[in-house]
Amino acid sequence: MINLRLLAGVATVAISAAGVEAAPVTFSASGANPAAIQATVDAFRNALGTLNANVVGSFGSGRREINWDGVPDALSAPNALPANFFNSNSPRGAAFSSAGGGFEVSSTAASGIPVRFGNIDASYTNQFQTFSPQRLFTSLGTNVFDVTFFVPGSAAAALTRGFGAVFTDVELANITRIAFYDAKNVLLDTIFVPSGANGGLSFLGADYGSLSISRVRITSGNTALGAPETGGIDLVAADDFIYGEPVPEPGSLALVTMGVLGLRFVRRRSGHA
Repeated sequence: MINLRLLAGVATVAISAAGVEAAPVTFSASGANPAAIQATVDAFRNALGTLNANVVGSFGSGRREINWDGVPDALSAPNALPANFFNSNSPRGAAFSSAGGGFEVSSTAASGIPVRFGNIDASYTNQFQTFSPQRLFTSLGTNVFDVTFFVPGSAAAALTRGFGAVFTDVELANITRIAFYDAKNVLLDTIFVPSGANGGLSFLGADYGSLSISRVRITSGNTALGAPETGGIDLVAADDFIYGEPVPEPGSLALVTMGVLGLRFVRRRSGHA
């Protein structure tokens, strides 16, 4: 259910931002451990604004984050993560899709399942590291997946001003990347994630400064997880997702507003305040 009280405060923002697609400000870093990329991640966070609660409805500004660590064991490795978990179970306005076999969040040490996707291949436990302990995220059966934005907790399409993600074990340059699409499904930019040392961490974020992004497509390495990393294979897993507060697309907001006005008209005609 859409939070109408919150939406009312963002009507002007959503409409005035329609069609504005400025060149993004990019934030990127790579290093051996979380400390090496922390300052860049924090700078991106600050650019987007205050971290909002994981509740239904749009706050109109600020940011949302997904760090995977609140996912219950029942929906973690070796079990699949529902693609709509972060718009339904934990409303943050993000839903996943791919042409593969679904999605998986890695286990915790307490679960008894090998951590950092060691359930898929034992070598991954030592190959990957986390930015925020202890879980990671991957698509299954493919290394390409989409993140599409909605008004949190609803099916109403939304736009965000920026998106960023942390990756682990990006070794090959110009492979792992994020493609940004607007409300008309037009490609805005494709930006490569910086490569680094074996087992290290990388971050890429792009801030358009206006409501430009309806979805992103992430290419994570050049092969889906499923076997040891050998030869020219570059296996990559993801950690934190950080993105601007999802705000209704102008068309979605107009429908909501019309619904509210219609409801008020009916109440007045029927004698209700």
